[in-house]
Amino acid sequence: MSTVSRRGASSPRELSRVGDRLSFVYLERCTVHRDDNAITATDADGVTHIPSATIGALLLGPGTRVTHQAMSVLGECGASVVWVGEHGVRFYAGGRALSRSSGLAEAHATAWANRRTRLEVARAMYRLRFPGEDTAGSTRQELLSREGRRLKECYRRESARTGVPWVRRTYDRHDFAAGDAPNQGITAAGQCMYGVVHAVVVALGCSPALGFVHSGHDRSFVFDVADLYKTEIGIPAAFDAAAEGTEEIASRTRRALRDRINRTGLLDRCVRDITELLAYDGGSEEAEHQDRVTLQSDRDLHVEGGRNHGEEPIW
Repeated sequence: MSTVSRRGASSPRELSRVGDRLSFVYLERCTVHRDDNAITATDADGVTHIPSATIGALLLGPGTRVTHQAMSVLGECGASVVWVGEHGVRFYAGGRALSRSSGLAEAHATAWANRRTRLEVARAMYRLRFPGEDTAGSTRQELLSREGRRLKECYRRESARTGVPWVRRTYDRHDFAAGDAPNQGITAAGQCMYGVVHAVVVALGCSPALGFVHSGHDRSFVFDVADLYKTEIGIPAAFDAAAEGTEEIASRTRRALRDRINRTGLLDRCVRDITELLAYDGGSEEAEHQDRVTLQSDRDLHVEGGRNHGEEPIW
């Protein structure tokens, strides 16, 4: 018997705000299934229940199997699903936005479509990276140069703090193990941050592809936002993991990153920074939670959908 149209998505009022969710949950060598509105992870030790509406991103590591029903409830809850390889994290799927309103998506597209406002948002992003510095009159090339110097200084600072030797940033995307311990950690932290930020971007209804600093990739905006926190969260977590040794650097980096994400309230900051960067006032709470469709008419007038607006009835 067909189940099409039988189950509707949960309303936004029934879901946890993205800023209140767990940053990510990592699972490996288990079967992920559904039990009511929770997902279950079954392995040799038994069954673990995880409320699906509290997950920002679910990381599926090696040896995992996931059922269709589990993916269904994760999609309904707006959780992102990330498949994790042996040597890093890649984002492959995401759920529906938590808001039923298209307001933030439209603000994103409007800011991106105009060259002047696109540069203004890029400068605002760099202001978040360079606290207390003026970016108003800087060209994109000048901003890129300052960003390069900021990263080099961060690497030197973290090397001195942790005692981990540092030469330069280098990695081979086809061979994770080719890098030294801090480079492996930085790669793992960066990819994990992209998965977490992608979860926030998708949950808010923004387009991952419309970037203001990055361009030409389907996750350009994800890279933009994740880079805001690279020197504060991602790189320090990588050096902390490298300071503990060279074994299992990727998994230890993820654990260090998880702790920093929770301690700094990163998901809530992501939501706040994205809405401020896109100059989105949020609209009314009632409008954000309404499942309402309008039709665009002349002079930017919006009329109610779901009815015939012609002079003659349509039979």
